[in-house]
Amino acid sequence: MNTTKEDMNNFMGNFPPKTFADGTCKILPSFGNVGVIETDEGLILFDIAPRQFHKIIFKELREFSDKPVKYIIYSHGHFDHAFGFASIIEEIKEKGWEMPQVIGHENILERFEKYRLLDKYHIWLNSQQFASAGVKQREGIVSAHDTLDPTIVLIGNDASYSFQLGKYNFEVYHDKGETDDSLWLFFPEKKVIFSGDLCMNPGFPNIGNPNKVQRYPKHWALAMEKMLEKDAEYILPGHGQLYEGKENVKKALSIRAEAMHFVHDEVVKRMNEGKWFEQIYHEMLEIYPDKFKNHEFLRPTYGCYRFAIHATYRLYHGWYNTGNPTDLFPAKSEDIAKEFLKINDAKTYLNHAKNLHENGKLQLALHILDIIIKGSNLIEKDILLETYALKANIFKRQAKEEPSFIAKNSYLNGAKELKELVKKLKREMR
Repeated sequence: MNTTKEDMNNFMGNFPPKTFADGTCKILPSFGNVGVIETDEGLILFDIAPRQFHKIIFKELREFSDKPVKYIIYSHGHFDHAFGFASIIEEIKEKGWEMPQVIGHENILERFEKYRLLDKYHIWLNSQQFASAGVKQREGIVSAHDTLDPTIVLIGNDASYSFQLGKYNFEVYHDKGETDDSLWLFFPEKKVIFSGDLCMNPGFPNIGNPNKVQRYPKHWALAMEKMLEKDAEYILPGHGQLYEGKENVKKALSIRAEAMHFVHDEVVKRMNEGKWFEQIYHEMLEIYPDKFKNHEFLRPTYGCYRFAIHATYRLYHGWYNTGNPTDLFPAKSEDIAKEFLKINDAKTYLNHAKNLHENGKLQLALHILDIIIKGSNLIEKDILLETYALKANIFKRQAKEEPSFIAKNSYLNGAKELKELVKKLKREMR
């Protein structure tokens, strides 16, 4: 089932704010939703959006309530959920209010420190992953040099925390899923779950992001099952619109738990059979059940099943994933390509790639074109120019057909880089 334009608008937060649960809660849409709970004694915020949205979120917050913020809870430490605190803190200082308690898992502190260590790398990486969403290679958007650190820190894998505010009770739980610092909140009196990125609307869980560190499919499935036990009537997801109604909530959680168990258990089964990744990956594509392929809550809007196969394998296996000792200490791919070009000339490879392209074998065509590109100092510039152009066209075609936002951006970034190479080469040929 393909991603629709409406899916992506929902994922990006392009829908109006909404009050729910007898007027006690509100979803403030953003690229990373903010959940607000109003009590007699003040407000609870679940996530605080990206840094560049802090003024918009603050304005919408104050249209809902003028009460002071008493708690901020981080679902996890990604830039689209934990950096948009500036306007909130500015107001607190101006009015002389008490600083809010900030709740996070202990791993969020390690995450912030990692982001500071790899600051420039993450600025570049997120500009690649979110290119089509307008995230540029600018420090202010994703930098973790200025963070609002937790004052209440949950420690350990089975961590939980309960508190009261006004006449209401609140339960915070830690479960691994997209990250190792994930928290979710249950508001029992109003039957509301604030899930963070443990649940999005719509979309297959973001398991196995090719640009980011390890995800946790089995833990994610168990988190969904813990949420199911709450018999909730609402889920405020990390991205996308509110889930409303017990049946809708149950369906959203149960199908994702089932899908995560499936991908985890089937990959592990094949690992125990002594299979290497390539065989596992293609077998997993063949056995993916139709009920998952066609389910409205498992559309590959952001994460996707193909990524989940990688995530499960990577959780248990090292980087040597082919079983072929040739790959233990490989030669440079450029040197390998040059040897291929000694056997057949570049024109032969280009013609073969064109035939593959015409027959719809796009991935195979890309592999052949890479032989020409990586061995490029041996070939005529007019052939290289044609090779760049064909590869860019394939990327654009793949991007058009690709439902996953992450994969689509990878193809578009590749096409953009090739376009620049074409311009550069044409200047050299003048």
